[in-house]
Amino acid sequence: MSKPNPMSGFPELLPDQRFVELHVLDRLRRVFELHGFASVETRSVEPLDELLRKGETSKEVYVLRRLQADAEADDAGIGLHFDLTVPFARYVVEYAGKLDFPFRRYQIQKAWRGERPQDGRYREFTQADIDIVGKDTLGFHHDIEVARVMAEALAGLSFLPAMRLQINNRKLIQGFYQGIGATNIDAVMRVIDKIGKVPAEVIATMLVNEAGLDDTQAQQCLELAEIRSTDTSFVKRVRALGVGNDLVEEGLRELAAVIDGCASVTSERFVVEADLSIARGLDYYTGTVFETVMDGFEGLGSICSGGRYDSLASDGRTTYPGVGISLGVSRMLVPLLGKGMVAADRSVPSAVLVALLDEESRGACDEIAQQLRANGIPTEVASAPQKLGKQIRYAERRGIPFVWFPPIEDGSHEATSHQVKDIRTGEQIDADAATWTPPGQDLTPTVTSQMAPHQRAEELS
Repeated sequence: MSKPNPMSGFPELLPDQRFVELHVLDRLRRVFELHGFASVETRSVEPLDELLRKGETSKEVYVLRRLQADAEADDAGIGLHFDLTVPFARYVVEYAGKLDFPFRRYQIQKAWRGERPQDGRYREFTQADIDIVGKDTLGFHHDIEVARVMAEALAGLSFLPAMRLQINNRKLIQGFYQGIGATNIDAVMRVIDKIGKVPAEVIATMLVNEAGLDDTQAQQCLELAEIRSTDTSFVKRVRALGVGNDLVEEGLRELAAVIDGCASVTSERFVVEADLSIARGLDYYTGTVFETVMDGFEGLGSICSGGRYDSLASDGRTTYPGVGISLGVSRMLVPLLGKGMVAADRSVPSAVLVALLDEESRGACDEIAQQLRANGIPTEVASAPQKLGKQIRYAERRGIPFVWFPPIEDGSHEATSHQVKDIRTGEQIDADAATWTPPGQDLTPTVTSQMAPHQRAEELS
């Protein structure tokens, strides 16, 4: 077989990189489950009419069909899902009779999107979503809850860059745009959603040319979008703009409640702030909206987004409102892994390599390894009875911290005791495979960070 060419947009990770990803996924899963979210996994394909219903262009959806299938085949008209929200909406309607509402779900799964590959944007990627869905109604306090849960999960990943969870409210900005006399509010939000991607003067021109505002109205929109705060001081600043109505006040109350509700999870590394430039251009958001950026990696865009949608799904009789937030795991991690900014300190889970003295002793070495494994110690036996120096160097290359030496019998002397060597320090001690354990920090690989060397490396679990 000739050397394969890499496929752009379909990232594959080396073992040490995969350890980092698994650590992140384990952290997310633990936090989600601590808050009572149940795991679901949906099928990878959905009908094309469902995939295209939320405004996705046909160019981005991967169509699925058999190579020699005709147009009438049973699997015609289906495609791979491009996010986890569309399949989840279908899932809720299909299984509503078997679910208890409000239904709290997390979903960690692959998705596929046919867009131009670049840093943070891939054709195949992993997402991690949490959502709370109600039946006909859903209390606002769940908006605060999903923000807190995701903030708690991300804030605990101390080897990642500092992050900023930016929160706004669609009621607030819609009410404001109505208050200034905008006639095409959806167009205004689509333009405002481009703030940060294009200069402010370009945004002002687009508001006039594409959203039908005059220069004064455009300036008012920009003044609103400039407001940011990590506390509720934004309320006075919005009111000072002199544009108020019931919808603005409702949005201000809700946004203030989310900011206050997340205060206990904020830190220097994880900031939660009201950012009134966040619009989320998708038309199904109806209240709270979220975006998240990593410090120093703003060019990736938002790595974690979502919001309130009061019409997630409907079967014609019942409406299922929801609020959720989606983390682009691949968008967040793959650029960091590719640049070597985060890594695991070894490429295998093994904490111990049992040295193999000769092929005749392989059975005894396997028994030693099984004793260590029974105590929860990841262990492997050397693949060949090479010189001990070569076996030690093999362990060094893979990052295995300990080498276990079985007793040696030479016919004229009694067998020596079992010994284990820390190949990093050279310390070698007598040991019993039934009772010996390595230090806790050596039991599993640890994640190291080039971005924050002063911070504690986290154990993989």
